[in-house]
Amino acid sequence: MNILVLGGGGREHAIAWALAKSPRTDNLYAAPGNGGTDSVAQNVAGLNAEDGQAVLEFVKGNAIDLVVIGPEAPLVAGVADVLREAGVAVFGPDAQGAQLEGSKTYSKEFMEANGIPTARYGSFTELEPALAYVHELGAPVVVKADGLAAGKGVVVADTIEVAEDAVRSCFDGAFGSAGSKVVVEECLTGPECSLLAFVSGGKAHCMATAQDHKRAFDGDRGPNTGGMGVYS
Repeated sequence: MNILVLGGGGREHAIAWALAKSPRTDNLYAAPGNGGTDSVAQNVAGLNAEDGQAVLEFVKGNAIDLVVIGPEAPLVAGVADVLREAGVAVFGPDAQGAQLEGSKTYSKEFMEANGIPTARYGSFTELEPALAYVHELGAPVVVKADGLAAGKGVVVADTIEVAEDAVRSCFDGAFGSAGSKVVVEECLTGPECSLLAFVSGGKAHCMATAQDHKRAFDGDRGPNTGGMGVYS
């Protein structure tokens, strides 16, 4: 079968590397891909992975049987929906499901509605109420740009001053439109882990637990990054 992997990060390299080993894979493409995917797939330059119609045209033109979407942005943009409506097999959630990643406010509201424990929080579109809630929670406190910010839109603030700066930075456009809404959240301490699962037909098939290395510098003293490795 012919497979297209959307994305250009380390995650997509790992996905392409695994797919390339399958005897069922005939032609493997990565858009845009990277130096790693170039060794196992054919990189596709110039294809906008967030444009569903453009992706669909490439799929039709290259007889693609399966599209695997790695990054969050194309999923939030509804690329999977466009492809599924055209009868193309897709690995990745629809736009509504992707909102769990695309909006931290949506995610918090989903957890509240379904009885999933989560830290206390407030969601704000104006500066002064957000600053007031920072003082209500006290330090340490977490400030998050609501939208997608490549894993860098979260500040774990040890002081009120750092939290205030983070809130102002979001509203001043440091994260573009992702920071037009800001989530201020109670700081929880302890090891962080992710439970990874495949979801299909209303059932979750748990696969593994993993821990991401988010913060720069030794001792978790630096700012959040987009991820600097992981162990499982």
